Amino acid sequence: MMLYDRTGRTYASTRRPDPRIEAQMRRHVPETWSVADIGAGAGGYQLGRTVVAVEPSAVMIGQRPAKAAPAVRAVAEHLPIRDKAVDVASAALTVHHWSDLEQGLREMSRIARRRIVVFTWDHLVMREFWLLRDYLPAAAATDARLAVPLDQLVDLLPGTVEVHPVAVPADCADGFGAAFWRRPHAYLDPRVRAGMSMLALTPHPLLEDGLRNLSHDLHSRAWHRHNADLLARDEFDIGYRVVVASLGE
Repeated sequence: MMLYDRTGRTYASTRRPDPRIEAQMRRHVPETWSVADIGAGAGGYQLGRTVVAVEPSAVMIGQRPAKAAPAVRAVAEHLPIRDKAVDVASAALTVHHWSDLEQGLREMSRIARRRIVVFTWDHLVMREFWLLRDYLPAAAATDARLAVPLDQLVDLLPGTVEVHPVAVPADCADGFGAAFWRRPHAYLDPRVRAGMSMLALTPHPLLEDGLRNLSHDLHSRAWHRHNADLLARDEFDIGYRVVVASLGE
């Protein structure tokens, strides 16, 4: 069974694309440019004129809305798309699950004429997130194991590469790992945790004490006192990044 056949069953409800994050990604992809969405999941961030989605999990494809781009079942390392077929190859919160990162990026370079756009995160920033730092060190270890080092990603991409911070809104609609930075109660919901790789892939017994402590601190309002600076923010940089490689065409 594929990873997302097991962990991705709640994506249609817990991992809906956030339009403000999508807008930050769209800045780098003109609306008229054709896009292949690699590791497209249940129909998340569709940039420009997305013409095809590539996704290996049947469970994820089965959750894609009718309006989403047509999907083919394949992996990033072997894309069933001809050379230079699209203007842009995009990949949103997926490269950390590829079996061969270098080969996957090489395939994206092969099919894209103008640009590669990757939405990912920097673990060096994420590891300071209050949830991982104060409550769930085992999940921090999982995140460290999963995360693609940002400098490695930049080195592997061709062309001119830029890294852009992504501001995560306080009411973010997409329930990825640190999306609930100002809504801590959400992490106590197993359905929400199921949509986050760093939590879903950490054995639950290693999370139990930390979740119990979080529940206690929310009830006593200790969390609110310790994180008072966050409560006044509307958006937060927790390490999410858009990495853009311009290929020169």
